[in-house]
Amino acid sequence: MSLRAVAFLCLGLAAGGCVQSTLEPASDVSLTPRDKKLLANAPYAQATIPEPYKRHIVGYHRKETAGAIVVDSDARYLYYVLPEGKAIRYGITVGEDALAFSGLARVGRKEEWPSWTPTNDIKKRLGNIPGYVAPGPHNPMGSRALYVFDGPKDTLYRIHGTNQPEYIGSAISSGCIRMTNEDVIDLYSKVKQGTIVVVLDPKHGDSPYNSKMALQGGSGPMMQ
Repeated sequence: MSLRAVAFLCLGLAAGGCVQSTLEPASDVSLTPRDKKLLANAPYAQATIPEPYKRHIVGYHRKETAGAIVVDSDARYLYYVLPEGKAIRYGITVGEDALAFSGLARVGRKEEWPSWTPTNDIKKRLGNIPGYVAPGPHNPMGSRALYVFDGPKDTLYRIHGTNQPEYIGSAISSGCIRMTNEDVIDLYSKVKQGTIVVVLDPKHGDSPYNSKMALQGGSGPMMQ
């Protein structure tokens, strides 16, 4: 039997029809020896990620070129666009609307197992937190970080791992995009510096498959 489970997801949208979605099983192909060692001793519980937020290969309806990253915070999805109308879809944790960047930018920097130095604003909002956290699975930045730039300017928007995988699919973080450490390692292995990042405006997401609807067991459009 194939390791990939194929599901046809009937959406109940105005346009009707179904979207083919292929579940991509977790793989250690992109993991370095350091990754394997650190993730084997992660100080957080292994979370059960709901099916809609697991990594899938999906049909892709938008017009971004292959290699682009698209963030749909409404649906809690990040897409890595593939050729021939396909994309890898990852489940994410999204930040608060007031802190989120939206628009067109590029990956200005990449880092494996980054450290974390919270800004003064984050310290004020979150209270008693350390001024510096060393790299490792306990770090809120997780295993990888993509730093998003608008030209030469750092937007302070980040796509990174997490030490709280249980919140994938939620809106709780401080303005950035969190992925499971395994998923962000997979994305990082595909992305080059300069990669286009499209962040859709809040309330303007257009993912054809609504993850929140699926979790609630509904078949029609979600009421806001």
